[in-house]
Amino acid sequence: MDGRASLPLWNTSLYDESHSFVWQRGEELVDLLSPQPGERVLDLGCGTGHLTARIAETGATVVGIDSDPGMIEAARRHYPHLAFEVADGTAFEVSRPYDAVFSNAALHWMRPPERVAECIHRALRPGGRLIAEFGGQGNVERIRSALVAALQEAGVSWDSVRDPWYFPSVSEYATLLDGRGLSVCYAALFPRPTLLDGGEEGMDNWLRMFGGAYLNAVAPDRRAAVIAVVRDRLRSHLFRDGTWHADYRRLRIVAVR
Repeated sequence: MDGRASLPLWNTSLYDESHSFVWQRGEELVDLLSPQPGERVLDLGCGTGHLTARIAETGATVVGIDSDPGMIEAARRHYPHLAFEVADGTAFEVSRPYDAVFSNAALHWMRPPERVAECIHRALRPGGRLIAEFGGQGNVERIRSALVAALQEAGVSWDSVRDPWYFPSVSEYATLLDGRGLSVCYAALFPRPTLLDGGEEGMDNWLRMFGGAYLNAVAPDRRAAVIAVVRDRLRSHLFRDGTWHADYRRLRIVAVR
């Protein structure tokens, strides 16, 4: 460690105030889950709990888990009547199997993915289902490329940066699940350009929220300059009509144990 101040991985206030699109876009995934009254559902990577609450409104019994204590603290504050637990997506265990595991915009943060799949398999009853959506192959490719270039210009070797993201192809992820007892019924990779809140500040906010692993590679007093370089590289591609748009590509999966 070099003693430099690190950006926290998750800023829960910024997440809820400026990145609500993450969970709002996930409401369609809840419809795909189609939770039934009395079903037991595990929300894997629940964040601040908004979709967990949406699932609970259907009459299902739901537990939300997330590896970030701050996210779980915020979820408990928002929804004190629901169950939330701090748990690692690569090592969690359950006392009783669930009818479904649900995950929105979270699996691309969990590595190694093989361990996550093994945990999901153990968490499901035979015939139980996984409903998930997360970043797939090509997700935020322009943003990522701009980050790489900006860090290289700042004298940072890309090899020294711990890439936190896992963006698989359809075939890669389907093969991974199938090899761990999860039969894929549906898989689709599709573009989802996403408007960022904050107007001119939208990309800066996004980078501070989700790009901490990259920005932490430079000293605190140089991060604003790196963000500015990224912003300038992306403006002609992702800024229009006064707003920023992230070049998201999502992988949606339905699988059964």
